[in-house]
Amino acid sequence: MTETSQTFRPENEDQLRDAVAWAVSEEAPVEILGHGTKRMIGNPFEAAHRIDLSGLTGVSLYEPEELVLTAWAGTPLAEIEDLLADNGQELQFEPMDYRALLASTECGRGTIGAVLACNLSGPRRLKSGAARDHVLGIRAVTGRGDVIKSGGRVVKNVTGYDLSRGLSGSWGTLAAFSEVTFKVLPRAETETTVLVGGLNNADAARVMAAAMGSSAEVSAAAHLPESVHGRFVGGALPGGPATVLRLEGIQQSVDYRAANLTRMFEAHSETNLLDRDTSRSLWREIRDVKPFCDGTERAVWRISVAPGAGHQLVAGLRLRAGVDAFYDWQGGLVWLRMEADPEVDLIRKGIKALGGGHATLVRASEAIRRAVPVFEPPDPALAALNGRLKEQFDPQRIFNPGRLAADL
Repeated sequence: MTETSQTFRPENEDQLRDAVAWAVSEEAPVEILGHGTKRMIGNPFEAAHRIDLSGLTGVSLYEPEELVLTAWAGTPLAEIEDLLADNGQELQFEPMDYRALLASTECGRGTIGAVLACNLSGPRRLKSGAARDHVLGIRAVTGRGDVIKSGGRVVKNVTGYDLSRGLSGSWGTLAAFSEVTFKVLPRAETETTVLVGGLNNADAARVMAAAMGSSAEVSAAAHLPESVHGRFVGGALPGGPATVLRLEGIQQSVDYRAANLTRMFEAHSETNLLDRDTSRSLWREIRDVKPFCDGTERAVWRISVAPGAGHQLVAGLRLRAGVDAFYDWQGGLVWLRMEADPEVDLIRKGIKALGGGHATLVRASEAIRRAVPVFEPPDPALAALNGRLKEQFDPQRIFNPGRLAADL
């Protein structure tokens, strides 16, 4: 292995392939990154060399009428979102921005390749899914130094194995994306948020379930307990706990559905409507975990469980540890900040007792991340499958070795 650290910054796919080929020939582990906004997520790992994909930039195809966009993997996400906004479109899975939570605000917003590599999503996941549900095709270089292509530039183009989706959420451990193609969709003309006030966590879960099961076409549902609600939109929300339900579409439809939804709950709780701009700001802050963007290294967990189990998990944890939490995805996504140690065993045992789910330690000091498994340990069958995938795509284990698990 070459002792001197090297950073490769390819500007086209051939240069990316050459950089990977060098790493393979030298048996040299490399860190794959774009803007580095999510480098602090995952198990710390050792790689003397880097492949920086931020030089692979630019939109190579955008056809608004066909609802398709292709870009090089290092293209800044902000650039893509601005382009789509100019055409009244968006990435409907609304990928979150980790910068403030991880105190990495000196970095760029992140890249479109990382959006897929990390399978990002936001509050609309309940309705629209995550990045993997919108990807149409990819080009990538594997840990064997081979260029692979999957999918294409139309919706119905997948036969055989869907590598585009299969590589999503692999966190740069199987392949380095060179180009990605996404389905894009029209942005809603307007939105509002129905706020139901004063509910405890259990009642909020029931209200969110009723709203999601109604004809109101709720696109996002979250509960903000009293401990956190004042940290959103500059403290502009009414006092007390807030259960928030987003409605999107054309103005007449949004107004009609908001009136119906308000009637469902106003007899039992105080309700308010948030205007379009306040609503959009609120859901961006929910997406980006604004209450816990405090510049500290206090442990923050991203926990996914059944919607009705989130508040039960937090109630059980509060008997044993100091925690603060709020709920997205109808209560199925719990953002949890620990006041002291990350309590990994307590959290994962609690999840198992409630029927299963998974927990990712999104933020913690490097020492803690070295001591505990950051990502949910897979069951033996899934772990064996992960190992076989690693062997096929990156047999020498040169890509982000150990980021997901010690043996990957």
